[in-house]
Amino acid sequence: MTVAVVGLGYVGLPTALGCWRAGASIIGLDSSAQRLHDIRTGAVDLLPDQHATLACARAGAAIGDGFLLTSDAGALRRADAVVICVPTPVTADQEPDPAALRAACACVVDHAVADQLIVLTSTSQVGTTRALLLEPLAARGLVAEENVLVAFAPERIDPGNERHRQEDTPRIVGGAGPRSSRAAARLLASTASSVHQVADPETAEMAKLWENVFRAVNIALANELSDACLHLGVPPLAVIEAAASKPYGFMPFFPGPGAGGHCIPCDPYYLLGQLPVQSGAAPAASTAAPVLSTAMAALRDRPVRVARLAAEALQRSGVAVPGARVLVLGVAYKEGVSDVRESPALRILALLAAQGAEVAYSDPRVPTVTVDGVVLGSVPEPGALPWDLVIVHTAHPGWDLSWLDAVPGPRVLDTRFRRAWPAPVAVP
Repeated sequence: MTVAVVGLGYVGLPTALGCWRAGASIIGLDSSAQRLHDIRTGAVDLLPDQHATLACARAGAAIGDGFLLTSDAGALRRADAVVICVPTPVTADQEPDPAALRAACACVVDHAVADQLIVLTSTSQVGTTRALLLEPLAARGLVAEENVLVAFAPERIDPGNERHRQEDTPRIVGGAGPRSSRAAARLLASTASSVHQVADPETAEMAKLWENVFRAVNIALANELSDACLHLGVPPLAVIEAAASKPYGFMPFFPGPGAGGHCIPCDPYYLLGQLPVQSGAAPAASTAAPVLSTAMAALRDRPVRVARLAAEALQRSGVAVPGARVLVLGVAYKEGVSDVRESPALRILALLAAQGAEVAYSDPRVPTVTVDGVVLGSVPEPGALPWDLVIVHTAHPGWDLSWLDAVPGPRVLDTRFRRAWPAPVAVP
């Protein structure tokens, strides 16, 4: 079959490669000419075997019938199945911003043809599949389960993590009806370890939100309890490892400088945006989800705490923040990727720069970043320069940071407790 994938980002490209490897002909649609260029040249974040698959697809190796990259939406009419994989970010005020999703769905609806299968994977509010696909399609005379098939199957991709591969992870499918569910399950079976079918798109949409809300709340809790450990003089990682020895009722989450990327800092707001707000109530009780609201506020404020502790560490070393040379190691939001979306590192750099520090960063995967309108370049050999403080934010796999062993303890602030070097004030 021919599968069109709309949006070739961190979800769409691996999805397209998985379907191609299973024998489908691929139409990859993306509005960004730069993204299409990066895919053609292989300059994209993928796991090693995915890079190998992409190289084969680009070379025309005969697995699927073809691997077309295009920005022409008209190509969607040639597809047997269309998979929508566009981002769902939030605004600077933490409001859902579904503009890209609305545009993509409208485009797919406009070019939909009879007997096509349309699968939405983007995380969004409950009811999105019905509002943006089922109802507009019906208005065009394409009724789900009759002459078109529609399902929601949320992505479950962990970028840069070889332990949680796409093909080894179960997939949820919620179709508009049994025919849609079966068709979507058949399509996605080759890209997942198994398919878990639910009754409707809304159930699948809520399941995806629940997954990421669970992670957000537990990350915030891990940060908070690590603060408590430090106050009591107890090593947080040792406590977490000890608690994780319990075979039931506990799942380890680890502290860090905040939450970045495309999911945790964004997705919970799509749920909060659908819940009632109690005007005049205390902030923690202003919504129907006070635990989630408090957790998200704590995650937003985490970089502020890191910057404050960095200032305290400098002062304890006898260095004033204005003029201090501060290096942030790793600005990607997580290990093994080059993605800086919502990365706490950018805010930490901005906060310290606003206090007069001379900030710099080093990240082998991110050549440049923009902080408050200023373009910074990655320092190629950070160990060769003197720093008043080094903040360890993201330690990429295989990145040699052994030079930190020679840096005096008071000048290293490890935000994740992942290494053994000492720090004067360990940042949870």
